[in-house]
Amino acid sequence: MVINNMRVIYKYVLLIAFLTLNSCTQKMDINKFSLNEPKLVLENYFSGSLEAWGLFHDRFGNLKRQFRVKIVGKINDQSQLVLDESFLYDDGETENRVWTIDILGDGKYQGRADDVIGVANGIAVGNALNWKYELLLNVKDNKIKVSFDDWMFLQDRNILINRAEVKKFGINIGVVTITFLKTN
Repeated sequence: MVINNMRVIYKYVLLIAFLTLNSCTQKMDINKFSLNEPKLVLENYFSGSLEAWGLFHDRFGNLKRQFRVKIVGKINDQSQLVLDESFLYDDGETENRVWTIDILGDGKYQGRADDVIGVANGIAVGNALNWKYELLLNVKDNKIKVSFDDWMFLQDRNILINRAEVKKFGINIGVVTITFLKTN
C-alpha cells in the first residue's frame, strides 16, 4: 500500500516538475531585434532572384535531408509578394511551392501556399522576421500536419539565415536551417 502511494506521489511530482519546466520555457521576442540592422523588409529582400541551401535535422540532431532552392520573387501592386520556390533535395526529389504574401504594413504579413493550412502570419522587426504556420508535409507517401515557427535574420552581404522549429502535436520533431543569398 505504501509503495503504491509512493508511486502515485512520484508520478505527480514528475508531472508538476514537467509542467513547471515547460511553463518556464521562454519564446523569442521579436521586439528584441528592433535596433538590429540591416533592416529586413521582406518584399525588398525577396524581390528578384535568390538561391538558398538548407538542412533538416530531426529532434535528435541527426541530419536527415539537404536541399537547394531557387526562388523568384515578384511584387504585385505594392501589396502582394509572390515567391516561386523550386526545391531540389539530395535524394533527387523535386518540389515546387508558390507563396502569395499579403503586405499588410507595419512589418506584418500574411502568406498562403497550396500546402499551408490557413494562413501564415509573419511580423518583421529590425533584422528579424517570425513566421508561424501549419503545413501539410510530404513524408514518403503520406502528408502529415506540422507547425512551423520560422525565424529569419538578415545579415550583411544580403545573406538571410532562417531557422524553423517543426512540431507535431506540440512536440519538436526537427529543425530546418536555410541560408538565402540574393543573386540580383
